[in-house]
Amino acid sequence: MDVVSDAISAVRVGRPSSDRVRVGGRWCARLAPYEGAGFHIVLRGDCWLLPDAGEPVALGAGDAVLLPHGTGHVIADAPADAETVARAVPFARWADGSLPRPPRPAPRARDAETARETETAREAGIAREVEMLCGKYRLDRRHTHPLLAELPPLVHLPARDGAHPELRAAIGLLEGELDERRPGASLALPSLLDLLFVYMIRSWTAESTTGTWPAALGDPATAAALRALHSDPAAPWTIDRLAAEAGVSRPTLARRFTTLVGRPPMAYLTWWRLTRAAALLRSTEAPLATVARHVGYASPYALSHAFRREFGTTPGRYRDATVTPG
Repeated sequence: MDVVSDAISAVRVGRPSSDRVRVGGRWCARLAPYEGAGFHIVLRGDCWLLPDAGEPVALGAGDAVLLPHGTGHVIADAPADAETVARAVPFARWADGSLPRPPRPAPRARDAETARETETAREAGIAREVEMLCGKYRLDRRHTHPLLAELPPLVHLPARDGAHPELRAAIGLLEGELDERRPGASLALPSLLDLLFVYMIRSWTAESTTGTWPAALGDPATAAALRALHSDPAAPWTIDRLAAEAGVSRPTLARRFTTLVGRPPMAYLTWWRLTRAAALLRSTEAPLATVARHVGYASPYALSHAFRREFGTTPGRYRDATVTPG
């Protein structure tokens, strides 16, 4: 696999959840901090996201927001003072239909009606209907890949012409599945939500100008070395073989990789092998010998020794203490 796919699969547990919510008038709903990553997609209308720490963010139709660290926040029809935010209703009341919802327009009339409503509402200074897709990804953060750890508390991906075409396509497919409830939707919807997660992270790596991991993935030699290690972590890698795979000299790869990734190539490989072993112990019942072979260790003993040195416990105890939700 590749770095982004592996980073997600190493921490993801269970299936993502989502709610399609609609509300009109004046409203303010709170989402408490949680273990996992959350997202909001504005399908229709506009609103505000007010993080517990940070500046309010205006959201319009087509905007996507990822909260990769489960940051607590409020979503509301307008920027709100501290007293209003303190009175925000729990998000569950909004999602389960406890708050008032205006009648829904016919699908064919939505685009034209949305434009008219937006202009009318802004001129009148009133809040109009908002329709959103909101959800969560369940993550086990004990062994988070540094790429995910580096994500900012809030990733805002505004809808712009020509920007993030894959993300826009995924949002369109999601909206279609939610509207139609077609046969197979129970399988299609979680898969599309997983795809949405990948595309939001990919969009961030493409646009970020400050993170070290976007720089690492943008450096040809480092990116080639990472692809090689992630595509076959069990291979008998050496720094010379990895340098040849990246098309640079050994000193050049060691210098660039260490600077951008934060650890030397072979140290990163050891860490990644053990992280993959932890994920397999958590999510499968495979014997330890099988896990060892899968991640590049010659024997269960060799894996156990390295695993204990890295995580402070044996693979067996780690597996016994891990409960993976269904």
